Amino acid sequence: MRSMGTRKVAVVGVALSDCGRIEDATPYALHAQAARRALADAGLDRARVDGFASAGTGTLAPVEVADHLGLRPTWVDSTSVGGATWEVMAAHAADAITAGHANAVLLAYGSTARADVRAGRRTGTYDFGGRGPAQFEAPYGHTLIAKYAMAARRHMTEYGTTVEQLAEVAVQTRANAALNPEAMFRTPITVDDVLSGPLIADPFTKLHCCLRSDGGAAVLLAAEEYVRDCRTAPVWVLGTGEHVSHAALTSWPDFTVTPAAVSGRLAFERAGIRPREIDFAEIYDAFTYMTLVTLEDLGFCGKGEGGAFVEKGRLTVRDGGLPVNTDGGGLSAQHPGMRGLFLLVEAVRQLRGEAGERQVRGRDGQPPRLGVASGTGGWFCSSGTVVLGRG
Repeated sequence: MRSMGTRKVAVVGVALSDCGRIEDATPYALHAQAARRALADAGLDRARVDGFASAGTGTLAPVEVADHLGLRPTWVDSTSVGGATWEVMAAHAADAITAGHANAVLLAYGSTARADVRAGRRTGTYDFGGRGPAQFEAPYGHTLIAKYAMAARRHMTEYGTTVEQLAEVAVQTRANAALNPEAMFRTPITVDDVLSGPLIADPFTKLHCCLRSDGGAAVLLAAEEYVRDCRTAPVWVLGTGEHVSHAALTSWPDFTVTPAAVSGRLAFERAGIRPREIDFAEIYDAFTYMTLVTLEDLGFCGKGEGGAFVEKGRLTVRDGGLPVNTDGGGLSAQHPGMRGLFLLVEAVRQLRGEAGERQVRGRDGQPPRLGVASGTGGWFCSSGTVVLGRG
């Protein structure tokens, strides 16, 4: 157990709301369901929660959602940096608890992204508008997926990464999802299945891209003195890092280097951990390239070596040397928008040994001791990384 300061911080409760195809719930309802379940998981009374963080719902996200949950926090955070939001919020919450500004901080998220599209309440393509830095790229018709596809193509050109290697990420992530009864898609797929699918944005076919689901998640962090009052074994926050890189593709210095190269380095240094000590990784995977390049930037392999690294089943729970996205990730399990909080939930479940058939085991047959969750936001604009460990 490594201390980030004078006061240690643990994750004491995690939960998901109902996920997948949810036709009759609001985002607020999914927030509330996940929050109640996380508090029940911890066995901690709601009255002891004095910190709250949320983003993505309403005009004043932490105010409106906290009010809906019946919370009156004295510490709040509404940081919104895309998919990395939740790892960055977890870092802020841990800092606040360490400093004594809060004792128990609840992070909550809920989205009906899939149901909204089906009901015509929103479109399937994210529109970031044409103001600010985006005004210089909007006239060229950049979609979100096109930005990721361009980055993937740059890596392929620079390092010889193949579309088959990118497809391996989807195949192995699906193999992990097959072990998760809560995953939306569990049927095994092959590299040929990925390559033969409809082209979405070159080089990405449909199975290179995350699914769209409904769902919510919640994580409760608390000071070390609260741990004895909780029903769960603590999972300690050992180190965190965050970084923002660029607002537009035209200001991104290198399409093959993501902000995780900085956030990961900071998190590992602060934890006193080296990447090779990590037992598993939960990585934001809106697209297959995100997994591959983030593995490089977190230091699990060298720059340009991600293609070879992801081959031969290395990412799978059953046979992999470094299990990645053990629940099936955004590619196969669920992806209701800003998925970063789901990474933390899965990491905690793995460290507690509560992951069922998809449980990662060490050589001694015991649950893993160290894991990392790394979220990415925007079009590789932001990154948050959290190193976690069991006592």
